[in-house]
Amino acid sequence: MTRTAAPTRTPDPLPRRTTPRGSKPAATVAAIMYTRVSSRDQEKEGFSIPAQQKLLRSYAEEHGFTIKEEFSDIETAKKAGRTSFSKMIAWLHANPTCRTVLVEKTDRLYRNLKDWVELDGMELDIHLVKEAIVLSETSRSGEKFIHGIKVLMAKNYIDNLSEEVKKGLLEKAEQGIWPGPAPFGYINVGRADGKRIIDIDPERGPYAKRLFHLYATGRHTLNSLVKDANQQGIVSWKTKRPLHVSAIHLMLRNPLYKGEYEWLGNWYEGSHPRLVTPELWAQVQETMSGRSTCHAAPQRHEFSFNGLIHCGVCAAEGDRKMLIGELKKGKYVYYHCDGCKRLGRAAVYVRDEKLNTMFITALRELAIDPVVIEWVKTGLKDAHEDEKRFHAEAVAKLQKQQATLKRRLDVLYEDRLDGRITVDDFQERSNKWREELAHLRDEVSRHDRADASHVEQGIALLELAGNAVGLYESRDPPKRRRLLEFLCSNSEFRGDKIAVTWRSPFDGLAQSISEAEAEKARTPELSLGGSRWRSGRDSNPRPPA
Repeated sequence: MTRTAAPTRTPDPLPRRTTPRGSKPAATVAAIMYTRVSSRDQEKEGFSIPAQQKLLRSYAEEHGFTIKEEFSDIETAKKAGRTSFSKMIAWLHANPTCRTVLVEKTDRLYRNLKDWVELDGMELDIHLVKEAIVLSETSRSGEKFIHGIKVLMAKNYIDNLSEEVKKGLLEKAEQGIWPGPAPFGYINVGRADGKRIIDIDPERGPYAKRLFHLYATGRHTLNSLVKDANQQGIVSWKTKRPLHVSAIHLMLRNPLYKGEYEWLGNWYEGSHPRLVTPELWAQVQETMSGRSTCHAAPQRHEFSFNGLIHCGVCAAEGDRKMLIGELKKGKYVYYHCDGCKRLGRAAVYVRDEKLNTMFITALRELAIDPVVIEWVKTGLKDAHEDEKRFHAEAVAKLQKQQATLKRRLDVLYEDRLDGRITVDDFQERSNKWREELAHLRDEVSRHDRADASHVEQGIALLELAGNAVGLYESRDPPKRRRLLEFLCSNSEFRGDKIAVTWRSPFDGLAQSISEAEAEKARTPELSLGGSRWRSGRDSNPRPPA
Protein backbone atom coordinates (compact mmCIF):
# COMPACT_ATOMS: atom_id res chain seq x y z
CA MET A 1 0.00 0.00 0.00
CA THR A 2 1.41 3.39 -0.92
CA ARG A 3 1.44 5.91 1.94
CA THR A 4 1.12 9.63 1.36
CA ALA A 5 1.11 10.69 5.01
CA ALA A 6 3.07 10.00 8.15
CA PRO A 7 2.38 6.80 10.06
CA THR A 8 0.14 7.08 13.06
CA ARG A 9 -1.23 4.06 14.86
CA THR A 10 -0.95 1.04 12.58
CA PRO A 11 0.12 -2.55 13.21
CA ASP A 12 3.24 -1.85 11.14
CA PRO A 13 4.93 0.89 13.22
CA LEU A 14 7.70 1.80 10.75
CA PRO A 15 6.22 2.02 7.22
CA ARG A 16 8.46 3.68 4.66
CA ARG A 17 7.26 6.43 2.37
CA THR A 18 7.06 5.36 -1.26
CA THR A 19 6.87 8.91 -2.62
CA PRO A 20 9.84 9.32 -5.01
CA ARG A 21 12.78 11.20 -3.54
CA GLY A 22 12.82 14.86 -4.45
CA SER A 23 9.00 15.10 -4.65
CA LYS A 24 6.97 16.67 -1.87
CA PRO A 25 4.57 14.34 -0.01
CA ALA A 26 0.89 15.12 0.09
CA ALA A 27 0.99 15.84 3.83
CA THR A 28 3.53 15.88 6.61
CA VAL A 29 3.28 15.46 10.37
CA ALA A 30 5.03 17.84 12.79
CA ALA A 31 7.58 16.17 15.03
CA ILE A 32 10.43 16.97 17.38
CA MET A 33 13.65 15.02 17.89
CA TYR A 34 15.59 14.40 21.07
CA THR A 35 19.20 13.24 21.30
CA ARG A 36 21.39 12.59 24.33
CA VAL A 37 24.71 11.19 25.44
CA SER A 38 25.37 10.61 29.13
CA SER A 39 29.08 11.42 28.99
CA ARG A 40 31.86 12.71 26.77
CA ASP A 41 33.18 9.16 26.57
CA GLN A 42 30.00 8.00 24.84
CA GLU A 43 30.60 10.59 22.13
CA LYS A 44 33.97 8.98 21.46
CA GLU A 45 32.39 5.49 21.37
CA GLY A 46 30.02 6.30 18.50
CA PHE A 47 26.97 7.51 20.45
CA SER A 48 27.64 11.10 19.46
CA ILE A 49 24.92 13.70 19.10
CA PRO A 50 25.64 14.25 15.36
CA ALA A 51 25.34 10.49 14.69
CA GLN A 52 21.93 10.37 16.43
CA GLN A 53 20.76 13.52 14.64
CA LYS A 54 21.76 12.07 11.24
CA LEU A 55 19.79 8.89 11.97
CA LEU A 56 16.66 10.75 13.10
CA ARG A 57 16.69 13.24 10.21
CA SER A 58 16.98 10.38 7.73
CA TYR A 59 14.07 8.61 9.44
CA ALA A 60 11.96 11.80 9.36
CA GLU A 61 12.62 12.27 5.65
CA GLU A 62 11.72 8.69 4.81
CA HIS A 63 8.48 8.76 6.82
CA GLY A 64 7.18 12.21 6.01
CA PHE A 65 7.86 14.10 9.26
CA THR A 66 8.68 17.79 9.51
CA ILE A 67 11.14 18.50 12.32
CA LYS A 68 9.89 21.51 14.26
CA GLU A 69 12.46 21.53 17.09
CA GLU A 70 15.61 19.67 18.08
CA PHE A 71 16.70 19.06 21.69
CA SER A 72 20.06 17.68 22.83
CA ASP A 73 21.62 16.84 26.20
CA ILE A 74 25.21 15.89 27.03
CA GLU A 75 25.04 14.98 30.68
CA THR A 76 24.12 12.21 33.09
CA ALA A 77 20.55 11.09 33.37
CA LYS A 78 20.86 9.94 36.95
CA LYS A 79 18.55 12.76 37.99
CA ALA A 80 15.50 14.10 36.24
CA GLY A 81 15.63 17.69 35.12
CA ARG A 82 18.12 17.56 32.27
CA THR A 83 18.32 21.00 30.69
CA SER A 84 17.12 20.23 27.15
CA PHE A 85 14.77 17.48 28.34
CA SER A 86 12.96 20.00 30.54
CA LYS A 87 12.83 22.46 27.62
CA MET A 88 11.34 19.72 25.44
CA ILE A 89 8.60 19.00 28.00
CA ALA A 90 7.77 22.71 28.20
CA TRP A 91 7.71 22.98 24.40
CA LEU A 92 5.32 20.04 24.09
CA HIS A 93 2.97 21.62 26.65
CA ALA A 94 3.07 24.90 24.71
CA ASN A 95 2.50 23.20 21.32
CA PRO A 96 -0.34 20.68 21.75
CA THR A 97 -0.65 20.14 17.96
CA CYS A 98 2.74 18.40 17.84
CA ARG A 99 2.55 14.99 19.50
CA THR A 100 5.36 13.09 17.77
CA VAL A 101 8.80 12.57 19.32
CA LEU A 102 11.69 10.94 17.44
CA VAL A 103 14.47 9.38 19.50
CA GLU A 104 17.18 6.79 18.87
CA LYS A 105 16.20 4.24 21.54
CA THR A 106 14.73 3.86 25.02
CA ASP A 107 17.72 4.75 27.17
CA ARG A 108 18.39 7.88 25.07
CA LEU A 109 15.00 9.33 26.05
CA TYR A 110 14.54 8.50 29.71
CA ARG A 111 16.54 6.57 32.22
CA ASN A 112 14.50 7.17 35.35
CA LEU A 113 10.88 6.49 36.25
CA LYS A 114 9.88 10.11 36.73
CA ASP A 115 10.65 10.98 33.11
CA TRP A 116 8.76 7.90 31.91
CA VAL A 117 5.63 8.75 33.93
CA GLU A 118 5.73 12.37 32.77
CA LEU A 119 5.91 11.48 29.07
CA ASP A 120 3.40 8.62 29.38
CA GLY A 121 0.69 11.05 30.48
CA MET A 122 1.09 13.41 27.50
CA GLU A 123 -0.54 11.20 24.79
CA LEU A 124 2.55 11.20 22.56
CA ASP A 125 3.63 9.08 19.61
CA ILE A 126 7.21 8.14 20.52
CA HIS A 127 9.26 6.65 17.68
CA LEU A 128 12.18 4.54 18.96
CA VAL A 129 13.99 4.32 15.65
CA LYS A 130 16.69 1.74 16.36
CA GLU A 131 14.23 -0.50 18.21
CA ALA A 132 11.68 -0.23 15.34
CA ILE A 133 8.87 0.62 17.79
CA VAL A 134 6.23 3.37 17.89
CA LEU A 135 4.62 3.85 21.29
CA SER A 136 1.22 5.54 21.48
CA GLU A 137 -2.08 5.40 23.30
CA THR A 138 -3.22 2.62 20.93
CA SER A 139 -0.08 0.48 21.23
CA ARG A 140 -0.66 -3.13 22.20
CA SER A 141 -0.36 -4.01 25.88
CA GLY A 142 2.51 -6.35 25.11
CA GLU A 143 4.50 -3.56 23.49
CA LYS A 144 3.89 -1.28 26.48
CA PHE A 145 4.89 -4.06 28.87
CA ILE A 146 8.17 -4.73 27.04
CA HIS A 147 8.85 -1.01 26.91
CA GLY A 148 8.27 -0.69 30.65
CA ILE A 149 10.70 -3.53 31.28
CA LYS A 150 13.33 -1.70 29.21
CA VAL A 151 12.85 1.45 31.28
CA LEU A 152 13.21 -0.52 34.52
CA MET A 153 16.32 -2.24 33.17
CA ALA A 154 17.79 1.14 32.27
CA LYS A 155 17.05 2.42 35.76
CA ASN A 156 18.60 -0.68 37.33
CA TYR A 157 21.69 -0.18 35.17
CA ILE A 158 22.03 3.41 36.36
CA ASP A 159 21.51 2.44 40.02
CA ASN A 160 24.08 -0.34 39.77
CA LEU A 161 26.50 1.95 37.93
CA SER A 162 26.07 4.56 40.65
CA GLU A 163 26.86 2.02 43.36
CA GLU A 164 29.99 0.86 41.52
CA VAL A 165 31.12 4.45 40.97
CA LYS A 166 30.64 5.29 44.65
CA LYS A 167 32.54 2.15 45.64
CA GLY A 168 35.40 3.05 43.31
CA LEU A 169 35.53 6.64 44.57
CA LEU A 170 35.61 5.47 48.19
CA GLU A 171 38.45 3.07 47.40
CA LYS A 172 40.42 5.91 45.79
CA ALA A 173 39.80 8.14 48.82
CA GLU A 174 41.06 5.43 51.18
CA GLN A 175 44.23 5.10 49.08
CA GLY A 176 44.96 8.80 49.52
CA ILE A 177 43.82 9.76 46.01
CA TRP A 178 41.40 12.69 45.79
CA PRO A 179 38.39 11.14 43.96
CA GLY A 180 36.83 14.36 42.69
CA PRO A 181 37.67 16.89 39.99
CA ALA A 182 40.81 18.94 40.58
CA PRO A 183 40.16 22.27 42.34
CA PHE A 184 41.69 25.55 41.17
CA GLY A 185 45.49 25.27 41.26
CA TYR A 186 45.49 21.52 40.55
CA ILE A 187 44.97 19.42 37.41
CA ASN A 188 43.82 15.82 36.89
CA VAL A 189 46.60 13.64 35.44
CA GLY A 190 47.08 9.95 34.73
CA ARG A 191 49.46 7.90 36.90
CA ALA A 192 51.73 5.12 35.63
CA ASP A 193 49.24 2.49 36.86
CA GLY A 194 46.38 4.14 34.98
CA LYS A 195 44.72 5.81 37.99
CA ARG A 196 43.66 9.44 37.77
CA ILE A 197 45.25 11.66 40.40
CA ILE A 198 45.67 15.40 40.95
CA ASP A 199 48.91 17.31 40.61
CA ILE A 200 49.83 20.98 40.90
CA ASP A 201 48.80 22.99 37.85
CA PRO A 202 52.00 24.62 36.55
CA GLU A 203 49.98 27.58 35.28
CA ARG A 204 47.49 28.28 38.09
CA GLY A 205 49.15 26.49 41.02
CA PRO A 206 51.63 29.28 41.86
CA TYR A 207 48.85 31.87 41.77
CA ALA A 208 46.60 29.79 44.04
CA LYS A 209 49.50 29.64 46.51
CA ARG A 210 49.92 33.41 46.16
CA LEU A 211 46.28 33.93 47.15
CA PHE A 212 46.85 32.05 50.41
CA HIS A 213 49.94 34.12 51.20
CA LEU A 214 48.20 37.40 50.38
CA TYR A 215 45.16 36.67 52.51
CA ALA A 216 47.26 35.43 55.43
CA THR A 217 48.85 38.89 55.76
CA GLY A 218 45.51 40.27 56.95
CA ARG A 219 45.72 43.19 54.53
CA HIS A 220 43.43 41.75 51.87
CA THR A 221 39.74 41.03 51.59
CA LEU A 222 38.14 38.52 49.26
CA ASN A 223 37.10 41.38 47.00
CA SER A 224 40.66 42.68 46.78
CA LEU A 225 41.86 39.17 45.87
CA VAL A 226 39.26 39.03 43.09
CA LYS A 227 40.51 42.38 41.82
CA ASP A 228 44.10 41.14 41.91
CA ALA A 229 43.13 37.97 40.00
CA ASN A 230 41.36 40.02 37.33
CA GLN A 231 44.40 42.27 36.96
CA GLN A 232 46.61 39.20 36.53
CA GLY A 233 44.24 37.76 33.92
CA ILE A 234 43.54 34.63 36.00
CA VAL A 235 40.43 32.68 34.97
CA SER A 236 38.83 29.43 36.07
CA TRP A 237 40.14 26.41 34.16
CA LYS A 238 36.63 25.01 34.01
CA THR A 239 34.46 28.00 33.03
CA LYS A 240 37.24 30.13 31.49
CA ARG A 241 35.70 33.08 33.33
CA PRO A 242 37.19 35.42 35.97
CA LEU A 243 37.24 34.15 39.54
CA HIS A 244 34.38 35.17 41.84
CA VAL A 245 34.39 35.93 45.57
CA SER A 246 32.57 32.66 46.33
CA ALA A 247 35.16 30.63 44.40
CA ILE A 248 38.08 32.20 46.28
CA HIS A 249 36.26 31.81 49.60
CA LEU A 250 35.73 28.08 48.98
CA MET A 251 39.34 27.69 47.87
CA LEU A 252 40.76 29.33 51.00
CA ARG A 253 38.53 27.10 53.16
CA ASN A 254 39.42 23.87 51.31
CA PRO A 255 41.80 21.66 53.38
CA LEU A 256 42.75 19.78 50.20
CA TYR A 257 45.42 22.43 49.58
CA LYS A 258 47.24 21.42 52.78
CA GLY A 259 47.05 17.70 51.92
CA GLU A 260 43.85 16.58 53.69
CA TYR A 261 40.28 16.04 52.55
CA GLU A 262 36.91 14.78 53.73
CA TRP A 263 35.03 12.11 51.78
CA LEU A 264 31.66 10.67 52.85
CA GLY A 265 32.14 11.89 56.41
CA ASN A 266 35.68 10.53 56.90
CA TRP A 267 38.99 12.37 56.79
CA TYR A 268 41.95 11.16 54.74
CA GLU A 269 45.59 12.15 54.28
CA GLY A 270 46.10 12.78 50.58
CA SER A 271 49.04 11.50 48.54
CA HIS A 272 48.93 14.56 46.25
CA PRO A 273 51.50 17.35 46.62
CA ARG A 274 50.57 20.11 49.07
CA LEU A 275 50.12 23.57 47.64
CA VAL A 276 50.42 25.27 51.05
CA THR A 277 51.75 24.25 54.44
CA PRO A 278 49.34 23.33 57.26
CA GLU A 279 50.64 26.36 59.19
CA LEU A 280 49.80 28.76 56.35
CA TRP A 281 46.38 27.17 55.89
CA ALA A 282 45.64 27.54 59.64
CA GLN A 283 46.74 31.17 59.53
CA VAL A 284 44.36 31.82 56.63
CA GLN A 285 41.49 30.26 58.61
CA GLU A 286 42.24 32.49 61.59
CA THR A 287 42.37 35.53 59.34
CA MET A 288 39.10 34.60 57.66
CA SER A 289 37.41 34.06 61.00
CA GLY A 290 38.46 37.55 62.10
CA ARG A 291 40.59 36.32 65.01
CA SER A 292 43.97 37.41 63.73
CA THR A 293 43.40 40.57 61.78
CA CYS A 294 41.45 43.71 61.37
CA HIS A 295 40.67 44.77 57.84
CA ALA A 296 41.07 48.51 58.02
CA ALA A 297 39.14 50.62 55.57
CA PRO A 298 41.12 51.61 52.46
CA GLN A 299 43.17 54.73 53.07
CA ARG A 300 45.19 56.99 50.84
CA HIS A 301 48.33 56.71 52.95
CA GLU A 302 50.14 53.37 52.77
CA PHE A 303 51.18 52.31 56.27
CA SER A 304 54.31 50.15 56.24
CA PHE A 305 53.45 47.92 59.21
CA ASN A 306 49.67 47.47 58.88
CA GLY A 307 48.79 43.79 59.20
CA LEU A 308 52.26 42.82 60.47
CA ILE A 309 52.18 43.44 64.23
CA HIS A 310 49.81 42.01 66.84
CA CYS A 311 48.90 43.78 70.03
CA GLY A 312 50.56 41.84 72.86
CA VAL A 313 48.01 42.99 75.46
CA CYS A 314 45.07 41.65 73.44
CA ALA A 315 46.99 38.49 72.50
CA ALA A 316 47.54 37.70 76.20
CA GLU A 317 43.75 37.65 76.58
CA GLY A 318 43.21 35.43 73.56
CA ASP A 319 42.12 38.18 71.18
CA ARG A 320 44.67 38.64 68.40
CA LYS A 321 44.27 42.21 67.15
CA MET A 322 46.56 44.06 64.79
CA LEU A 323 48.14 47.47 65.31
CA ILE A 324 46.60 49.98 62.92
CA GLY A 325 48.42 52.92 61.37
CA GLU A 326 47.05 56.43 61.79
CA LEU A 327 48.29 59.70 60.27
CA LYS A 328 48.63 62.61 62.69
CA LYS A 329 48.96 66.22 61.58
CA GLY A 330 49.28 65.08 58.02
CA LYS A 331 52.85 63.76 58.38
CA TYR A 332 53.41 61.74 61.58
CA VAL A 333 52.49 58.04 61.55
CA TYR A 334 51.49 56.32 64.78
CA TYR A 335 50.31 52.75 65.31
CA HIS A 336 47.77 51.73 67.93
CA CYS A 337 45.46 48.83 68.84
CA ASP A 338 41.83 49.55 68.08
CA GLY A 339 40.77 46.61 70.28
CA CYS A 340 42.30 48.17 73.40
CA LYS A 341 40.64 51.45 72.55
CA ARG A 342 37.18 49.86 72.22
CA LEU A 343 37.55 47.92 75.47
CA GLY A 344 38.56 51.02 77.42
CA ARG A 345 42.16 49.98 78.03
CA ALA A 346 44.92 52.52 77.80
CA ALA A 347 45.61 52.91 74.09
CA VAL A 348 49.31 52.43 73.35
CA TYR A 349 50.70 54.55 70.53
CA VAL A 350 54.06 53.88 68.91
CA ARG A 351 55.79 55.91 66.20
CA ASP A 352 56.58 54.44 62.79
CA GLU A 353 60.27 55.36 63.22
CA LYS A 354 60.48 53.49 66.50
CA LEU A 355 59.01 50.31 64.99
CA ASN A 356 61.45 50.65 62.11
CA THR A 357 64.39 50.75 64.55
CA MET A 358 63.03 47.73 66.41
CA PHE A 359 62.82 45.67 63.22
CA ILE A 360 66.38 46.58 62.27
CA THR A 361 67.51 45.36 65.68
CA ALA A 362 65.57 42.13 65.22
CA LEU A 363 67.06 41.56 61.76
CA ARG A 364 70.54 41.63 63.30
CA GLU A 365 69.63 38.31 64.95
CA LEU A 366 69.97 36.75 61.49
CA ALA A 367 73.28 38.41 60.56
CA ILE A 368 76.07 35.90 59.88
CA ASP A 369 79.71 36.70 59.22
CA PRO A 370 80.65 36.20 55.52
CA VAL A 371 83.47 33.83 56.55
CA VAL A 372 80.94 31.54 58.20
CA ILE A 373 78.65 31.69 55.17
CA GLU A 374 81.49 30.55 52.91
CA TRP A 375 82.30 27.73 55.33
CA VAL A 376 78.66 26.56 55.35
CA LYS A 377 78.39 26.82 51.54
CA THR A 378 81.40 24.53 51.16
CA GLY A 379 79.90 22.03 53.59
CA LEU A 380 76.54 22.01 51.77
CA LYS A 381 78.13 21.41 48.39
CA ASP A 382 80.28 18.57 49.74
CA ALA A 383 77.22 16.98 51.34
CA HIS A 384 75.34 17.25 48.05
CA GLU A 385 78.09 15.38 46.22
CA ASP A 386 77.64 12.52 48.69
CA GLU A 387 73.89 12.65 48.10
CA LYS A 388 74.35 12.52 44.33
CA ARG A 389 76.49 9.40 44.68
CA PHE A 390 73.79 7.84 46.85
CA HIS A 391 71.12 8.61 44.24
CA ALA A 392 73.26 7.20 41.42
CA GLU A 393 73.80 3.96 43.34
CA ALA A 394 70.11 3.72 44.19
CA VAL A 395 69.07 4.28 40.55
CA ALA A 396 71.51 1.60 39.34
CA LYS A 397 70.06 -0.86 41.85
CA LEU A 398 66.48 -0.01 40.87
CA GLN A 399 67.25 -0.35 37.17
CA LYS A 400 68.74 -3.77 37.82
CA GLN A 401 65.53 -4.80 39.59
CA GLN A 402 63.53 -3.45 36.65
CA ALA A 403 65.54 -5.55 34.19
CA THR A 404 64.95 -8.66 36.33
CA LEU A 405 61.18 -8.06 36.40
CA LYS A 406 61.05 -7.52 32.65
CA ARG A 407 62.86 -10.82 32.09
CA ARG A 408 60.41 -12.55 34.41
CA LEU A 409 57.46 -11.13 32.49
CA ASP A 410 58.94 -12.29 29.18
CA VAL A 411 59.46 -15.82 30.51
CA LEU A 412 55.98 -15.81 32.05
CA TYR A 413 54.46 -14.85 28.71
CA GLU A 414 56.29 -17.70 26.94
CA ASP A 415 55.11 -20.14 29.62
CA ARG A 416 51.55 -18.99 29.01
CA LEU A 417 51.87 -19.46 25.24
CA ASP A 418 53.33 -22.95 25.69
CA GLY A 419 50.60 -23.92 28.14
CA ARG A 420 52.92 -24.48 31.10
CA ILE A 421 50.79 -22.21 33.32
CA THR A 422 47.08 -21.43 33.42
CA VAL A 423 45.48 -18.15 32.42
CA ASP A 424 44.66 -17.37 36.08
CA ASP A 425 48.27 -17.95 37.16
CA PHE A 426 49.49 -15.79 34.31
CA GLN A 427 47.14 -12.93 35.22
CA GLU A 428 47.95 -13.08 38.94
CA ARG A 429 51.72 -13.09 38.50
CA SER A 430 51.82 -10.58 35.66
CA ASN A 431 49.58 -8.12 37.53
CA LYS A 432 51.78 -8.40 40.63
CA TRP A 433 55.02 -7.91 38.71
CA ARG A 434 53.63 -5.04 36.64
CA GLU A 435 52.62 -3.24 39.84
CA GLU A 436 56.14 -3.76 41.18
CA LEU A 437 57.56 -2.48 37.90
CA ALA A 438 55.39 0.67 38.06
CA HIS A 439 56.56 1.24 41.64
CA LEU A 440 60.20 0.90 40.56
CA ARG A 441 59.64 3.42 37.77
CA ASP A 442 58.26 5.90 40.32
CA GLU A 443 61.28 5.36 42.54
CA VAL A 444 63.70 5.91 39.66
CA SER A 445 61.85 9.08 38.70
CA ARG A 446 62.05 10.35 42.28
CA HIS A 447 65.80 9.82 42.37
CA ASP A 448 66.23 11.42 38.96
CA ARG A 449 64.56 14.57 40.22
CA ALA A 450 67.20 14.98 42.95
CA ASP A 451 69.39 17.92 41.92
CA ALA A 452 71.33 20.80 43.37
CA SER A 453 68.36 23.20 43.46
CA HIS A 454 67.78 22.78 47.19
CA VAL A 455 71.48 23.42 47.86
CA GLU A 456 71.38 26.62 45.83
CA GLN A 457 68.19 27.70 47.61
CA GLY A 458 69.82 27.06 51.00
CA ILE A 459 72.85 29.15 50.08
CA ALA A 460 70.60 31.95 48.82
CA LEU A 461 68.67 31.96 52.10
CA LEU A 462 71.91 32.15 54.10
CA GLU A 463 73.13 35.08 52.02
CA LEU A 464 69.76 36.80 52.40
CA ALA A 465 69.91 36.39 56.18
CA GLY A 466 73.47 37.74 56.25
CA ASN A 467 72.48 40.81 54.23
CA ALA A 468 69.01 41.32 55.76
CA VAL A 469 69.90 44.52 57.63
CA GLY A 470 71.59 46.14 54.64
CA LEU A 471 68.75 45.17 52.31
CA TYR A 472 66.16 46.53 54.72
CA GLU A 473 67.90 49.87 55.24
CA SER A 474 68.50 50.44 51.52
CA ARG A 475 64.90 49.82 50.43
CA ASP A 476 61.81 52.03 50.34
CA PRO A 477 58.89 51.27 52.73
CA PRO A 478 56.90 48.97 50.37
CA LYS A 479 59.96 46.81 49.66
CA ARG A 480 60.85 46.78 53.38
CA ARG A 481 57.41 45.47 54.08
CA ARG A 482 57.74 42.66 51.51
CA LEU A 483 61.09 41.68 53.04
CA LEU A 484 59.54 41.47 56.51
CA GLU A 485 56.60 39.41 55.18
CA PHE A 486 59.09 36.97 53.69
CA LEU A 487 61.17 36.67 56.87
CA CYS A 488 58.54 36.98 59.62
CA SER A 489 55.34 35.05 60.23
CA ASN A 490 54.22 37.02 63.27
CA SER A 491 55.35 40.00 65.31
CA GLU A 492 53.98 41.13 68.66
CA PHE A 493 54.29 44.55 70.34
CA ARG A 494 53.99 44.74 74.12
CA GLY A 495 55.60 46.74 76.85
CA ASP A 496 57.40 49.05 74.45
CA LYS A 497 59.18 46.08 72.86
CA ILE A 498 58.63 43.94 69.79
CA ALA A 499 59.00 40.17 69.59
CA VAL A 500 59.45 38.65 66.13
CA THR A 501 58.54 35.10 65.11
CA TRP A 502 60.66 34.08 62.13
CA ARG A 503 59.41 31.98 59.28
CA SER A 504 61.05 28.64 58.53
CA PRO A 505 64.00 28.21 57.99
CA PHE A 506 64.98 31.57 59.47
CA ASP A 507 63.62 30.54 62.87
CA GLY A 508 66.09 27.65 63.06
CA LEU A 509 68.87 29.91 61.76
CA ALA A 510 68.22 32.54 64.45
CA GLN A 511 68.21 29.87 67.15
CA SER A 512 71.47 28.34 65.86
CA ILE A 513 73.18 31.74 65.81
CA SER A 514 71.97 32.50 69.34
CA GLU A 515 73.23 29.15 70.64
CA ALA A 516 76.57 29.62 68.85
CA GLU A 517 76.97 33.08 70.39
CA ALA A 518 76.23 31.72 73.85
CA GLU A 519 78.74 28.87 73.38
CA LYS A 520 81.38 31.26 72.08
CA ALA A 521 80.87 33.52 75.08
CA ARG A 522 81.65 30.55 77.34
CA THR A 523 84.65 29.36 75.21
CA PRO A 524 86.23 32.29 73.28
CA GLU A 525 88.71 29.96 71.54
CA LEU A 526 85.83 28.65 69.32
CA SER A 527 85.61 31.96 67.43
CA LEU A 528 86.60 30.56 64.00
CA GLY A 529 89.91 32.39 63.59
CA GLY A 530 88.74 35.55 65.25
CA SER A 531 85.74 36.17 62.99
CA ARG A 532 82.44 36.92 64.65
CA TRP A 533 79.22 34.92 64.06
CA ARG A 534 77.26 38.13 63.76
CA SER A 535 78.67 40.89 61.65
CA GLY A 536 78.53 44.44 63.03
CA ARG A 537 77.40 43.40 66.49
CA ASP A 538 79.72 45.77 68.33
CA SER A 539 79.51 48.58 65.80
CA ASN A 540 75.69 48.50 65.88
CA PRO A 541 74.61 48.20 69.50
CA ARG A 542 70.96 47.64 70.33
CA PRO A 543 69.34 51.07 70.58
CA PRO A 544 67.42 51.96 73.70
CA ALA A 545 63.69 51.27 73.58
